[in-house]
Amino acid sequence: MSSQAMSSQAMSSQGIRDQICTQAARGKGGQGDGRPPLVSVIVPTYNRRAALSEALASVLNQSYRRFEMIVVDDGSDDDTREFLAAHDGAPLRTMRIEHCGMPGAVRNRGAEFARGRYLAFLDSDDLWRHDKLARQTAYMRASGCRISHTRELWVRDGEVVSQRKQRHRRAGFVFHDSLRKCIIGPSTTMITAELFHAHGGFREDLEIAEDYELWLRITAAEEVGYLSDTLTVKRGGASDQLSAKYAQIEGFRITALAQLLERRVFAGSHAGGHAGDHDDPDRSLEAAAAAEYARKCRIFAAGCRKHGRPEDAQACESRAAELLNRIGQVRADDR
Repeated sequence: MSSQAMSSQAMSSQGIRDQICTQAARGKGGQGDGRPPLVSVIVPTYNRRAALSEALASVLNQSYRRFEMIVVDDGSDDDTREFLAAHDGAPLRTMRIEHCGMPGAVRNRGAEFARGRYLAFLDSDDLWRHDKLARQTAYMRASGCRISHTRELWVRDGEVVSQRKQRHRRAGFVFHDSLRKCIIGPSTTMITAELFHAHGGFREDLEIAEDYELWLRITAAEEVGYLSDTLTVKRGGASDQLSAKYAQIEGFRITALAQLLERRVFAGSHAGGHAGDHDDPDRSLEAAAAAEYARKCRIFAAGCRKHGRPEDAQACESRAAELLNRIGQVRADDR
């Protein structure tokens, strides 16, 4: 299916909203053969009843059947609660939590509730192609990898967004590319429950960049699989999205990366993902993370000055200098 056709199908899905209950009743959703689910699909949501119904329908339309779907409602105050209550039951499981506004916390609650060997996340404003689960599950089982992602189509306000300038490594050891930005979309991801829980899941105190932070922890030690076909639609442009709330999110990435460095999460890890592969300490992942942190802070401070916020620029530079000096001293002592 072409990107244009997939976008058209995704964006003209008004008629699928009322199919959810009917499909479940006919046995179209879930494994339906008594076996436990192999995949747990986790959908966090907040006040997105219309988009949510489309997202759920894209899961129920999957050709792969051995899944359960867990929707975690972050205390919605629109009609999401009533909508989910009307459709609760296999394969859809729902849970409601007190509103926290933290995407990582909402996803983690679903992961705690999950029974599948694999976890697949779908944000409630995104969509899947009908064979996404089939293709990705087969890939995971055949390759033995513990985390994979797919190519995604970006759609903003109904228009396809070009990704021609996106140049980064997508498969294998992707840690260095992951330092610059989040290169793994949550809605494209499938990960073993074992690996997810071994890393403690998403940070629950980050409103933004919680995915960036988790992928850094994982990719520092784990190779990533990639399916090059477009199996996910990422929809943007809605006023309720965090990207609309904040003009830029680099500050959140800086905070996340600084805290990882402070905890020395990457200490002892080297290029290639294995400690001890290189004797040169400057090849270490910690050195790469510190260099990227310094770069981000320089750019962020320059932006603050450009927009008349010299105090914010100075504060960022001071924090960066203090942290980098401390890390440098600790690393020198380790040699």
